[in-house]
Amino acid sequence: MFGFEDMLHSEFTELPFKIMFYVIIFLFGICIGSFLNVVIYRLPDPDSPSILGIGQTKEDKEKASHCMTCGTKIRPIDLIPVFSWIMLRGKCHSCGSKISARYPLVESLNGLLYVLTFFVLDINVKSIITCVLMSFLICIGFIDWDTKEIYVSMIAVVLLLAVPLHIFYSMEHEDVALKSRIIGAFIISVPFFVIGEVSRPIIKKKFGEDFRAIELGDTYLMFAAGAFLGTQAVITSTFIGVIVAAIGGLINKYATQDSKFAFGPFLAIGIAVGSLCGNQIAQWYLNLLSAK
Repeated sequence: MFGFEDMLHSEFTELPFKIMFYVIIFLFGICIGSFLNVVIYRLPDPDSPSILGIGQTKEDKEKASHCMTCGTKIRPIDLIPVFSWIMLRGKCHSCGSKISARYPLVESLNGLLYVLTFFVLDINVKSIITCVLMSFLICIGFIDWDTKEIYVSMIAVVLLLAVPLHIFYSMEHEDVALKSRIIGAFIISVPFFVIGEVSRPIIKKKFGEDFRAIELGDTYLMFAAGAFLGTQAVITSTFIGVIVAAIGGLINKYATQDSKFAFGPFLAIGIAVGSLCGNQIAQWYLNLLSAK
């Protein structure tokens, strides 16, 4: 499909090409990561200017590009992803107030996930689609961490990504069967929904608070992830997400004395791992069981 398809794993591809390719992918990834910061910051805030700049007034544009402390307009040179934050040593060039390390973190994370995706999957359609998935998982994870809310619109995109992945990638490669994707959509989301429904009245009776042990946003996310990954990989993703969430929950409990925390970021970590090697991990585990 591409002239460069599956070149990274080829023994005939020279090292300089691979290095150049990964550098370009990382730089492209951090640029996309800069936009993800905008989405993470503005989407939960109804008073923020439009993410895509649609319908923005001159005042909106000025408001969207200034220091949150002193109000000074941000210079173009200060908008270079990652590198500007390093050059400014994490401070505003005008007033010296600290700039959150989250900005370069999100940018770098997106760039590194793009590189890791191509490193594991090589150059093909699946890698491109998976990179889009990674970016949406970053937005879902950070927004849920901030607001404890997962936007259905983002989950819908994850679900829709399963369509081109199945159609285009299956044309030339052995891929997850449609049956596996359908089962995968329900195998985790249905138990999550049941747990949420059963836990809600129990929690309300015991603590007087109206919330679910597993919220609907997490349930919808795993429905979409199951359709994208297939049965084996989504089970692996859930297992990883739950383990990481348990560790994160203990740390959060120790630091804040609050047992409530966002589950979405940890599920996003599991889905990211599952999209790269979920089936391989599942097969390794099944082979381990059969060997016993």
